[in-house]
Amino acid sequence: MSDAVDARDQRTGYLQAFAGVLLFSTSPVLIRWAESVSAVERTFWRLALATLTVVVFGAVARRPVRWRALPHRRFAVYGVVIALHFFLYIASLDFTSVAHSLALVYTAPMLIAVFSWLTLGERLTRRQWCGVALGMVGVGVLAGYAPELSGRALFGDLLALGSAVTFAIYSVVGRARRAHHTLFDYAAGVYGWGALWLLPLAVWLAPGSRYGITEAAAILGLGIGPLGTGHTLYNAALRRVPATYVNLIATLELVGGVALGALFLGEAPPTSSLVGAAIVLAGILLVML
Repeated sequence: MSDAVDARDQRTGYLQAFAGVLLFSTSPVLIRWAESVSAVERTFWRLALATLTVVVFGAVARRPVRWRALPHRRFAVYGVVIALHFFLYIASLDFTSVAHSLALVYTAPMLIAVFSWLTLGERLTRRQWCGVALGMVGVGVLAGYAPELSGRALFGDLLALGSAVTFAIYSVVGRARRAHHTLFDYAAGVYGWGALWLLPLAVWLAPGSRYGITEAAAILGLGIGPLGTGHTLYNAALRRVPATYVNLIATLELVGGVALGALFLGEAPPTSSLVGAAIVLAGILLVML
């Protein structure tokens, strides 16, 4: 009986992981549909709406967010880093292609491995070092062998790489503390602080942005879908399925995001971008397996 329950639990976990990745994959399209709103405001609304979504999920699950129990000084630091991560990612899509942005942001697992080696003394295997090197080759292909690459696109690529670096820092710094908080407490605290840091700048930039029905719907979907719901499903899957498998499934966002970008934005990536993204993905798999 217990084996059947475990198998059913794992199937649920895999379904949650795939559903989360499907939601993650919609973020580039939604970000582009709200381009008339500044990147800072899109980031603020994404974090604020995700916070509200997590609070609602916690209430429905009868595990309400315990704001007073959170170490707010520590979470304020996490909030700065996660706000930078999402801002750099969203801003990158204003300058470079979906394929370039996602491939570069997904160098984060390789950077996490290197940062963990440097700061936590975690040993990397030869295969993982090969994966890091291969990923860097893929980045080189993306940046150096794209005939259509302009200074504007290169700037977008640098923003995407910055997003990967900040996410790696956030992952390494916050990893040891996540076990001390429930999923809803941790997510709401980090996202809430990220939104608070961006609020003054978002208010200042608001007069220069144009909000229409399309933009409002895209921003609403961006906060509730990929981050608020997708993140919750992803973390729920981690409680049922080994982390390695869930993380590998998460890399499918690169494929899904590029496919949805081609479908809804008419942004079919050139062969050089596909080759570079494939090399980056191969490097990620070597690091994570």
